[in-house]
Amino acid sequence: MRMSVKESLFGEIVTVPGHVDSDTRDVTRALMADQEATVVFEDLNGGRAAGNLFSTREKTAAALNVPKDGIVEHILQAVNSPKPVEVVEDPAFRECSLPVDLMSLPIPKYFPEDGGRYITSGIVVTEYAGKKNVSFHRMMIMDSGRIAIRLVPRHTFTLYNMARENGEELRIAICVGASAEVLLAAATSMDFGADELEVASAMSLRGHGVPLRVGRCDNGILVPADTDYVLEGRITMEQTTEGPFVDITGTYDFERQQPVIEVDRIWSRRDPIFHLLLPGGYEHFMLMGLPREPMILKTVRQAVPRVANVRLTEGGCCWLNGVVSIRKNKEGDGVNAIMAAFTGHTSMKQVIVVDDDIDIFDDREVEWAVATRMQGDGILRIPGAAGSSLDPSCHGGTTWKVGFDATLPVGADRAAFRKATLD
Repeated sequence: MRMSVKESLFGEIVTVPGHVDSDTRDVTRALMADQEATVVFEDLNGGRAAGNLFSTREKTAAALNVPKDGIVEHILQAVNSPKPVEVVEDPAFRECSLPVDLMSLPIPKYFPEDGGRYITSGIVVTEYAGKKNVSFHRMMIMDSGRIAIRLVPRHTFTLYNMARENGEELRIAICVGASAEVLLAAATSMDFGADELEVASAMSLRGHGVPLRVGRCDNGILVPADTDYVLEGRITMEQTTEGPFVDITGTYDFERQQPVIEVDRIWSRRDPIFHLLLPGGYEHFMLMGLPREPMILKTVRQAVPRVANVRLTEGGCCWLNGVVSIRKNKEGDGVNAIMAAFTGHTSMKQVIVVDDDIDIFDDREVEWAVATRMQGDGILRIPGAAGSSLDPSCHGGTTWKVGFDATLPVGADRAAFRKATLD
């Protein structure tokens, strides 16, 4: 994520000079002012920090070195064909050994009702009983050496419970300032025990011609070599109150009892930059939502052979609403695509299926397709479905899923449904 290299990848860069305190709202105000621009803080609590790095598809595609409409295929190919990493003896993250003092790092409190300062872009790398996992977790700073980690009941949660059943703490490494490939791989749903770093390596090979380089921490965990900060530690048996915290919908998530991390060592590169991920912001949408799109593409392709692309929309927080473009072979393909899309991303509550001549990255075109190519009988309503815990309208219960089949009938005269052009 180094800002000194290929700064053009990060689009417009806005620099915030002078000292900014971690506990003020100045960080969030600066990040929210223009979320499409990368914001660099020269002195956030004594260190450099940057946010909105991958806040648009364009910037993310540039970092991956692929076209904007090729991101989904890029991730899916890496998931299907992971590649080995390259282990190096002198990883850049070990250039500096820092005091274990979390309160001195450039970690902000983003919103007034947050439970504290939060590491939001940190990925947790762990291994136990031969099983590896790399995943995102929000982490609330408790004091100079302890962190409350939110563990949703997925892979890291499983490894933690496996270790706890054996009376052991779970060794981890927290990485802040990783590459786009690592961040997207960490947010991708994979089989238990699969190595997300090998998925990142496959993306790096395809996009840049080199595998992902990794280095070893003192606790034995292998992490991306070029990460700006690495915090070695253990998830302990201790529990504490974590939250509230603003999640992807921009609303507050509630307090929970969660495990405590004890930090044993902090490493960094020379002149490191702390990656700030604005909760509920555009970058949050990209890094959480984009990795779900390959799963949707995969399941829809199993139902409909000719699928052009899929997208989780920014208006739906890149989590709750989606669009799929297909070329129909037979009537019913639109409905089948709807049902398959919901299978590929169970948190999605609304999906629009359009023909492949519609640009699904243009909201006006998608709405135009709904307005001009469908009637009410193209709406599929599914009651009583399990939805997303992040959707405040669910109230912890079930949800209605709604699909819109905005595709033309097979054999329809497309000339009657095309916009006029000058060509």
